[in-house]
Amino acid sequence: MKVTIFANSNPKTKKVAAELHTKLVAAGFEIDDYQPNVVLSVGGDGTLLSAFHHYSDMVDQVRFVGVHTGHLGFYTDWRDYEIDQLVDGLQHDNGQSVTYPLLSVEIKYADTGETDHYLALNESTLKKLGSTMVADVYIQDELFERFRGDGLCVSTPTGSTAYNKSVGGAVIHPRLDALQMAEIASINNRVFRTLGSPVIVAPYETITIKPQQQSHFIFTADQMDTQPRPIQQICYSIANRRIAFAQHRHNRFWKRVGTSFIGLDEK
Repeated sequence: MKVTIFANSNPKTKKVAAELHTKLVAAGFEIDDYQPNVVLSVGGDGTLLSAFHHYSDMVDQVRFVGVHTGHLGFYTDWRDYEIDQLVDGLQHDNGQSVTYPLLSVEIKYADTGETDHYLALNESTLKKLGSTMVADVYIQDELFERFRGDGLCVSTPTGSTAYNKSVGGAVIHPRLDALQMAEIASINNRVFRTLGSPVIVAPYETITIKPQQQSHFIFTADQMDTQPRPIQQICYSIANRRIAFAQHRHNRFWKRVGTSFIGLDEK
């Protein structure tokens, strides 16, 4: 098995990554940063997001394992004091994995007509600079609503506990193939009206956002954001590729939710 370690720059993380590297080599694993079978992310959920985007071109060929050096994370199954157990688990790895859907994003710019494609693990957002965003929302090519507000967030099930939750979105089990659209500070009064609640669409459906203003917008995909540009439309769908996690411990989703947001004891 070929493995690589992807870590952030935190001093504690660096120490854990160095210890993990030493024990992996001693156990006979090949360290390969270019064509790994398993990517070991050391840090937190943000580090794993970075690792995913670093290896997104080969996401069909690798499995991810998260090691947390801080508090409990949704993508991190192992703690920093469990390095020996992790190495032992990898030695007895049977290739099993659990996979989750990814978000495919196609954005068309109004100024040039160019199209860009992005892949997101958590979510993508569209916001307007300095004033209210007005945009028509289509679900499966049918007009759903004209949105007015600060912006819109489209997330995957795995991303439902991230920014989506902070703007009032629902928490969705990550094994479901679905997309969710949540409103960011929508305007609802006697003149303007949106649904005012999150929308969860079926796996075969697309969500298309068409801004009604010829001005600049802020677009994000996970941790990446672009320079403000006029946007003609953004089309969201479930990608034909999925992220895979090595199935040593990647389960107990509702336990993670309870521990992170309700304060249940981690056991």
